[in-house]
Amino acid sequence: MRAFPLAAILCLALASTTHAEDPVQTAQTLIQAQIGAFLHDDAATAYSFAAPGIKALFPDKDSFFAMVKKAYQPVYHPGNYAFGKSRAIDNGAVVYQEVMITGTDGKDWTAIYQITRQPDGGYKINGVQILRNTASQGI
Repeated sequence: MRAFPLAAILCLALASTTHAEDPVQTAQTLIQAQIGAFLHDDAATAYSFAAPGIKALFPDKDSFFAMVKKAYQPVYHPGNYAFGKSRAIDNGAVVYQEVMITGTDGKDWTAIYQITRQPDGGYKINGVQILRNTASQGI
């Protein structure tokens, strides 16, 4: 029951930041909100942050959530995470954000998120590449 109010708060907070002037800060807020949804097993909220291209590959929240659980376990339930390097290109139309993750198993990972500005001016997660390593690889 507590997950729903948290998800609602995250969505409201995100709604007020998706049109922020700093695309990197907006991307980081988006990533934090999605990881929060994963941590609360809130498939609907996590899926809401996916870009249309991701939704075309995974047309419903359940298939998306199953894929994340299987292929992106460190992102799905990180032990700890911190933002690394970031890069906004094309006047903020695309943001690459590095996220350093320590999994619940103690292994270190780097996830590189691609966040894209949508036609409505908001941002969505367009993809994540995850690499097993212990040092920042840069973007």
